[in-house]
Amino acid sequence: MARAGRVGEFELIARYFAPLARDFEGAGGLQSDNAFLPADARHDLVVKTDTIVAGVHFLADDRPGRIAAKALRVCLSDLAAGGATPFVYQLSLALPSTWEEAWVAAFAKGLAADQRRFGIVLCGGDTVVTPGPLTITITAFGRVGRGKGVTRAGARAGDELWVSGTIGDGALGLLAAQGALPALTARQRAHLEDRYRLPQPRSALGPRLTGVVTAMADVSDGLLADAAHIADASRLAVSIERDDVPLSPAARAAVAADPRLWARVLGGGDDYELVMAVPLRRRAALQAAGQAAGLRITRIGQFARGSGLSATAGGRAIDARRKGYVHF
Repeated sequence: MARAGRVGEFELIARYFAPLARDFEGAGGLQSDNAFLPADARHDLVVKTDTIVAGVHFLADDRPGRIAAKALRVCLSDLAAGGATPFVYQLSLALPSTWEEAWVAAFAKGLAADQRRFGIVLCGGDTVVTPGPLTITITAFGRVGRGKGVTRAGARAGDELWVSGTIGDGALGLLAAQGALPALTARQRAHLEDRYRLPQPRSALGPRLTGVVTAMADVSDGLLADAAHIADASRLAVSIERDDVPLSPAARAAVAADPRLWARVLGGGDDYELVMAVPLRRRAALQAAGQAAGLRITRIGQFARGSGLSATAGGRAIDARRKGYVHF
């Protein structure tokens, strides 16, 4: 929630930083997380920068290899949402004054493992010491066919809203890591915690969706927030049926034990699934892409003329005011 007397994160970007990008078409008015740069006659570069901070985006006791993986994967998730395949990345590492070489070695080992897994390599960066907490910034570059990159702004009235995988595991996983879900089994808590600590970017799916979806985002701020981002950028209204939102068995057990956790599921973020606008005529192509990527794809809503986001459960309107995590 924004502090009194201060604007929110997205208003801050729109007011002060979007004007600085006005003269570059590939920035898209800073309405999407990615920028698109011409690379050659066949490709555009999709560029994404993300920063994660100890105690804000990951737990201070996380293993260095997992911290490395999370830092890289949150960027890869955005590349997937742009329809891009990973290419190269740069790393800025701000280490606390108490840093140890063994930690850095384990961190680098984690990066190396994900480089092999996702087909991406380091191409530069910076390393400094900070009096503050551990802070990691990665700028990742992906490649997409020239003019085929996907943004948040292309949805049309009548498009369906679809999502990959399952929703809510990331936000519930943070609660599990904090010991706040005692009603669940140890196995259920472990599943949720793993989804929070180790994102799974949909790099196999995103590139298959160019030419299929009209708009797309990754679910990082929360399902409601990221669906609303697409609607706002596309100047449309979007509706979501809560009962159609796909849940893992662990998440379903959590909301069954405490229905108030639905607010976390829909608004908590950290899922790194893809939410997308899809014309009805391309439904078969979407499902084929999901099958090829080995991922479940679920229809959860609809875009229409108008503005704003609404949600229903069993056909009845529910509170959709919570629109996800913001930093300010």
